[in-house]
Amino acid sequence: MSDQARIKGHTVTRTVHIEASPAIVWTALTDPEVMVKWFGDTVGFAALEPGATGSIDWDDFGSFPIEITEVVTGSSFGFRWSGIPADELDEYSTHVRFTIADAGTGTDVTVIESGFDTLPGGTRYRRARLEQNREGWDVELDELAMLLEGVTP
Repeated sequence: MSDQARIKGHTVTRTVHIEASPAIVWTALTDPEVMVKWFGDTVGFAALEPGATGSIDWDDFGSFPIEITEVVTGSSFGFRWSGIPADELDEYSTHVRFTIADAGTGTDVTVIESGFDTLPGGTRYRRARLEQNREGWDVELDELAMLLEGVTP
C-alpha cells in the first residue's frame, strides 16, 4: 500500500505498490467482473477500446457514465467519467488514467484524475470535488490492493 492520494493544482494522484503481477493488476483494472470487487457495485462497458461507453454504479451513490479514452494493454487505461450521478457524460466529467509498472516484487499502480479546473461551478465547487475524489482514490486503491494481496478487511 502507499500514502494517501495527493492534490496538486487541479489533479489528484496516487500510487500504490501491489504484491501481484502486472497481468493480474491489469485484469483488475479493466475486467468489469473483477472491477466490481473493488470499484463500484456494478461495472459495464461495451468493449475494452477507446470510444466504448458504459457506467460504474454504486448502490448508495448512483450511476456514473464512462467513456474509455485509452487502452494500452498491460500498461495504461483511461476513461472520462461523470463526477455526479447522471445518464450521460456532461460538463461535470473528469478524466481518470491508470498506469501500471512492473516493480520487481509486484506492480506499481498510479491513478491520475484531471479536469477539475474545467468543471462548472466555481472554485469552491472544484476544490470540494477534488477533495471528495482524493478521498475516494484512497479508499478504492486500498480496496484494490487488499483484493489482489488477499487481505481481509
